[in-house]
Amino acid sequence: MLLKLPFYAKASLLCAGMYFLISMLYIGQGLLLPLIFGTVIAILLHPMVCFFERKKINRIIAILITLLLSVIVIAAIALFMYSQLSLFSKSWPLIVEKFTNLANQAIQWLPGFLDISDVKVNAWIAETKTELLDNSSSAIGQTLLSVGSSMVIIFLIPVYVFLILYYKPLLIDFIHRLFNAGRQNQVTVIISQTKSVVQRYLVGLVIEVVLVAILNSAGLLILGIDYAILIGILGALLNLIPYIGGLIAVAMPMMIALATKDSPWFVLYVIGVYYTVQLIDNNYIVPKIVASKVRINALVSIVVVLAGGALWGISGMFLSIPLTAIIKVICDHIEPLKPIGFLLGDTMPAIGLLKIKSSKKKTNQ
Repeated sequence: MLLKLPFYAKASLLCAGMYFLISMLYIGQGLLLPLIFGTVIAILLHPMVCFFERKKINRIIAILITLLLSVIVIAAIALFMYSQLSLFSKSWPLIVEKFTNLANQAIQWLPGFLDISDVKVNAWIAETKTELLDNSSSAIGQTLLSVGSSMVIIFLIPVYVFLILYYKPLLIDFIHRLFNAGRQNQVTVIISQTKSVVQRYLVGLVIEVVLVAILNSAGLLILGIDYAILIGILGALLNLIPYIGGLIAVAMPMMIALATKDSPWFVLYVIGVYYTVQLIDNNYIVPKIVASKVRINALVSIVVVLAGGALWGISGMFLSIPLTAIIKVICDHIEPLKPIGFLLGDTMPAIGLLKIKSSKKKTNQ
C-alpha cells in the first residue's frame, strides 16, 4: 500500500531535497568543476578522436594527439595574451596617473555642481581610500586562493578528458545498464542528442568568440584605441557570460579611451562600436550559429547564469547554459519532465491570439 502524502509534506520534502542538492554541489565544487569541464571538453574533442581512429590510429595515440593539438592551440593563445598583457602592464602607471588627474578634476567640479562643501567631499574620498586599503589584503589573499584552485583545475582537466575519452564505451554501456530493455532506444536517442547539442553549442561559441573578437578589435583599431586587440579578445571572452559579460566588456575600452584620449567623445565612439557589434552578434551570429543549437529562453538564461555565478563563481556562469541545454534535452525525451523542457525552451504559445480570435467569434455570433 502506497503512502499518500499531503501537498505541504511533498513541498517540504522537495525544498529539503533541493537544499541538500545545492549544498552538495557547493561543497563538492572542487571535484565537480574539473569533472564537468573535462566531460564537456571530451564531448567537444570526441569527433577529432574518431577522425584519427578512422585513420587506423590506436585509440590511446589518437586521444594523445588530440590533447596535444588542443594544448598547442591553447598555449599559443595564452602566449599571445601574455605578450599583450605585458605591454599593457608597462603603460598601466601612465593610465593610472591620467585617471588620477581626471578624478582630481571631478573632485574640484563636484562640490560646486552639487552644492556640497569641499571638506565633506575630501572626507568621503579619504574614508573610501581607507576602506579600500583595509580590504586590499583580504582581496589579495582570496585572489591567490582562487588562482591556486584554478591551477589545480587546469592540471586535472586534461587527465579527466583523457580518461573520459578512453572509457567512453564503458560509460555509455553503464548508462544503458541503468535502464530496462524497453528504454534502450530512448536512452540512445537522449545520449546522441545530448552529445550533438553540446558539440554544436561549443563549436558555435568558439565561432562567436572569434567573430566578436575580430569585430571588437577592428572597431577599436579604427578609433585608434590603445591595446585594441587585447581589449577586443577580452571583450569577446566576457561576452560568453550572457547579459552580464557584455556590460563589463564595454567598460574596459571606455576606461582606456577616457584615460588615453584627449577628447571625451571617444567614449561615445567606443559605445557606438560595441553597440554595433552587439547588434550584429544578437541579430546574426547568435541566432544563426549559437542560439539555433541551444534554444533556451532569455529569462531562464539570466536566472541560470546568476545561479551558476552564486554557486560556482565565473566557472558556474560559463557552464550554466550548456548544463541547462543538456537538462532540456533530457526533459524533452522523458514524458513526465516534458513540461520542464517546454519551460526552458523559447517556443512561445500563441495563447493571446487564440483568446482574441475566440472573443471575435463570440461577438460575431
